[in-house]
Amino acid sequence: MSPRGRGERDLATLLRTLQPRLEEGEWVFVTVDGLPTGIAALATFQESEGLSAVVRREDADAQGLSYELVTAWISLTVHSALDAVGLTAAMSTRLADAGISANVVAARHHDHLFVPFSRAEEALRLVRGLREE
Repeated sequence: MSPRGRGERDLATLLRTLQPRLEEGEWVFVTVDGLPTGIAALATFQESEGLSAVVRREDADAQGLSYELVTAWISLTVHSALDAVGLTAAMSTRLADAGISANVVAARHHDHLFVPFSRAEEALRLVRGLREE
């Protein structure tokens, strides 16, 4: 399937070809009325409370924005279809069993996990382990 084509829907194939990658940086979720000048959000979602944005921790700190959790970003490089069933559940269950919280963001081509920064390597290892099962 081409990068612009339809993503994979078969769970077994998704898990077998999963290549999670730990991205650089520390990431936080903030809520703002609008993005301050100089901040580039990795992701945004409009909620009734305001604009939720995933931004670099240093940018949030520089702007005095409040956040609750510092996370690491794990990108799942497998091209999953938006209507694929079970991938999020498999990852969430594996991480929950280890006591690791995960915030999942689904984008057009890939899913992304935001896990507590202090447990990033462990989370990456656990998600990689799904390939062998």
